[in-house]
Amino acid sequence: MAPFTHILTCLFGTGSWVSISGMWVELPLIVPEIPEGWYLPSYLSVIIQMANIGPLFVTLMHRFRPGWLNEVAAILFIISLGTMASFLLAFFWKETLVIGGVRHSVTLLVLTFFLALVDCTSSVTFLPYMMRLKPQYLTSYFIGEGLSGFIPAVVALIQGVGVVQCHNQTLTTNGTLGNATLGYELKAYYQPANFSTQTFFLFLSTMMAISLLAFLFLNIHLAVGRQRNSGWYHDRDLGVDKGGLALRHQEQSEERPMIRPLRNLKRNACSSFGTGTYMWIEVLFIFSMLAWVNAVTNTVLPSVQSYACLPYGNNAYHLSVTMAALANPLACLIAMFFPIRSLLLMGTLTVIGTGIGAYIMGMAVLSPCPLLVHESSGAVLIVTAWVFCVLTLTYVKVIIGLILRDEGHSTLVWCGAVVQLGSLLGAFSMFPLINIYKLFTSGDPCNTKCLK
Repeated sequence: MAPFTHILTCLFGTGSWVSISGMWVELPLIVPEIPEGWYLPSYLSVIIQMANIGPLFVTLMHRFRPGWLNEVAAILFIISLGTMASFLLAFFWKETLVIGGVRHSVTLLVLTFFLALVDCTSSVTFLPYMMRLKPQYLTSYFIGEGLSGFIPAVVALIQGVGVVQCHNQTLTTNGTLGNATLGYELKAYYQPANFSTQTFFLFLSTMMAISLLAFLFLNIHLAVGRQRNSGWYHDRDLGVDKGGLALRHQEQSEERPMIRPLRNLKRNACSSFGTGTYMWIEVLFIFSMLAWVNAVTNTVLPSVQSYACLPYGNNAYHLSVTMAALANPLACLIAMFFPIRSLLLMGTLTVIGTGIGAYIMGMAVLSPCPLLVHESSGAVLIVTAWVFCVLTLTYVKVIIGLILRDEGHSTLVWCGAVVQLGSLLGAFSMFPLINIYKLFTSGDPCNTKCLK
């Protein structure tokens, strides 16, 4: 296990979702400058789902034209596209056009579509590419994927995005005898950023460029080439077996101590998935859990994070965003030292994480007056809930990634497709609840109008 290869793999993984993650955390600075205002998040949700045309195309190519799509060329293209789109955003994100008599941020929306296309397609290209390296490096990739959300969040905090100060404002009314003072209330004032949105987008472009360079080194550097898993590489669906079978079986036995090693012939005859290790009912369980945890962590809970956290104050909101982003790579780091491939553990952690997520959802429903809203313990509890929810469910995703990596190249393609499918279903479920039926009410970081 070469440290240099782990570093390159981690840097390669940071290019997976850094662009869209950066767009979300930068919204408080973008929204006041564009005509869409706070309708922009709704536009972004639709654009990101439209970008799923990328993973759909890749998945169909692997299914109906196996071997036709050059994986390395595809990854080079999408990372280069993301780098260029982020760079152009830095200079043109404020540009608008009049369409149908209404001014729109066409440049911002179009370039965001390309960023989303890059990030969505990474799920079905980056993961299958990891089949070319030894299994140990998959966890490093997941750490990088987690950092793709954590690093932009930290930079946004340094930038000062969404920093609020509460000031007294006098409430007055006009009367026949003059203005009358009704009282005072706290009003939120957002502080100017420490550096511009243009600088932030240039930073995202730099991160994408670093990911591109790391990917190039993974392909051409001799030190990395010696770590290649050529003797173990096997794709059952393509009928490719490049030799080294004895070593491959030895590697599997070393890498998968938690999987039941003995399967009778009847059990194997019931399964035609991957290497035949799992029956179809277990395969269905694995993919169902994969879709569920990605729906919860990628779309369902993030869409209500402001409702669940803002009533406890602006600090609670920002801590929940940052600490949850930190919990993602932390879970991957834990998985590097404890790569337990257990369906029982996977199911147990999914139930625990879902239960914590249910508490978060409950607080969002109760907004702007959730439980313990006037108590510091309430803020501590909601931040802790976010951290442990992301920690447990991210570990589940890593477990599933390790399991499916052992089952073959095409399995990782389907893994990426299910990740996007789960996120898509989560977004479609939450959009009408938030934007149409208005089931959630935002809290005010300065005023909590709730009875003690």
